[in-house]
Amino acid sequence: MNVFDIIGPVMVGPSSSHTAGAVKIGKAARKLMGEKIINAQLLLSGSFYATGKGHGTPKALVAGLLGMEPDDERIPDSFEIAKKEGMKLKFGQVDLHERHSNSVQLILEGAHGRILEVIGESIGGSRINIAEIDGLEANFSGDFPTLVVHNSDRPGHIAKVTSLLSNQGINIAAMRLYRQGRGQNAVMILECDQEVPKDRIDALEEMDGIEKVTYYSLEEADEL
Repeated sequence: MNVFDIIGPVMVGPSSSHTAGAVKIGKAARKLMGEKIINAQLLLSGSFYATGKGHGTPKALVAGLLGMEPDDERIPDSFEIAKKEGMKLKFGQVDLHERHSNSVQLILEGAHGRILEVIGESIGGSRINIAEIDGLEANFSGDFPTLVVHNSDRPGHIAKVTSLLSNQGINIAAMRLYRQGRGQNAVMILECDQEVPKDRIDALEEMDGIEKVTYYSLEEADEL
């Protein structure tokens, strides 16, 4: 337990889960996108949809997509700021019954054509879980630099990826593995103690059998 479990996070808004957590989900999606977002479809689920408007959840999610922190005084004006920055918004409802009641599905398009789909959960006290990325399980907190490696389910991939990080002196804090089935699509989630240099990410992308690498950095990219 830490101090935020007792007194709550520093934030703008009435709810740590519906407001502060929503900002963090939006910002996590922004970092995963890695480029300017020009179109954002935000589909709210559960209590995010039922009571989110009164708690400012839609504005908080958009504030996160714009790069704001939970204590940013501009959060109430996020719709207007998004319009000025050329970000088109569309809101709706989705049934994510298998997910936490405070959940959202974000379908994002970047300025360079990248499409990213993220399901995020606000699990209380401003803590979040990135549950899915592009339709595959993820489940990470956003508290560590995180690699999401999509690959074909073949022997040797895990060893190659972990060796590449080890050779760079990067320690893996937590690792989770998911697959659709034997020999089918798989994903590795690697939360790291250090930031992963771009050349290591590029090297991962060039490995045989690696289909896509998505990186979540704690640092803000300059081009964003």
